[in-house]
Amino acid sequence: MQGNCIDLLFPSRAIEFLCNVRGERWENLVNSLIGLEPTNPDRIAFVLMMVRIGGCASCQSDSFRAMRGCILCSSTTVKRYKGSDQTLIDLYNEAEKDVNRYMEEVTDYDG
Repeated sequence: MQGNCIDLLFPSRAIEFLCNVRGERWENLVNSLIGLEPTNPDRIAFVLMMVRIGGCASCQSDSFRAMRGCILCSSTTVKRYKGSDQTLIDLYNEAEKDVNRYMEEVTDYDG
């Protein structure tokens, strides 16, 4: 297991390790996120996208995927993704819209 750390979902700290696993468009997207704070909506959107395509929500702490660690699992997931880089970027853009919509709902809540 990677550094005795078990993450429940794709960790934001793993983004930088996905830079060189696809083409130039993907690399540009990842590079644009590296310097941002983990709480930045763009990074959160990337995490959401990775959770969706990697199946992180169904990962168990004693599973083969978890024992390999999030960085290796996510790298493999992105490398093996059947769609194009543009399709991945489209999925990111969709996640970004979802995050922004959620953030607007939360800030509009007067509860």
